[in-house]
Amino acid sequence: MFFTASACILGSYLIGAIPFGLLLSRKSGIDIRTQGSKNIGATNVTRLLGKKMGGLTLGCDVLKGFLPMFVVALLLHADPNRDLVIALCGAATVLGHMFPVYLRFKGGKGVATALGAFLYLAPPAVLSCLLVFVVCVSLSGYVSLGSLLGSASILVVLLLLQVPAWKFWLAAFIVLLIWLKHHQNIGRLLNGTEKSWQKKKADE
Repeated sequence: MFFTASACILGSYLIGAIPFGLLLSRKSGIDIRTQGSKNIGATNVTRLLGKKMGGLTLGCDVLKGFLPMFVVALLLHADPNRDLVIALCGAATVLGHMFPVYLRFKGGKGVATALGAFLYLAPPAVLSCLLVFVVCVSLSGYVSLGSLLGSASILVVLLLLQVPAWKFWLAAFIVLLIWLKHHQNIGRLLNGTEKSWQKKKADE
């Protein structure tokens, strides 16, 4: 069991570490790590390469958050430690995106990959999370603020849904990681220097 669990967790990390944003943008000749926000996630890809590439990156990053947990749940369906291993795989996938071994541990902020993990944990909660994100970005223009509030809101929804404790604590750990990864954005939001989508549209 130990070796099986370890293999699942390591595999989840390695899948999470795949930098889809960077791989998909290579044909454009643009290194997204050196332009825009210099982030490998869907938001920066969208800014630099358009909605189509950004949407494709988003889909791949969400899928890599969902699939490892889904597959491990199938593989360990009769194992008494199934829930613990699934939780560790979910955490490993998000950590892989944030700290990818392939890029010397310099990765993205984990929002899309976390969304995939949340999609496995509780699909109804994801709908509420996305609603908060859309409303927040529409009103404020700040994607980072939408990501922060949207991710935090899922904890409230999970409590209301009375999900098993392991699901809540995994979500809480992932949300904490997201907020820590957004520490620079939080600083810019507080001092009014964060980039706004609304301002970009107005300039165009």
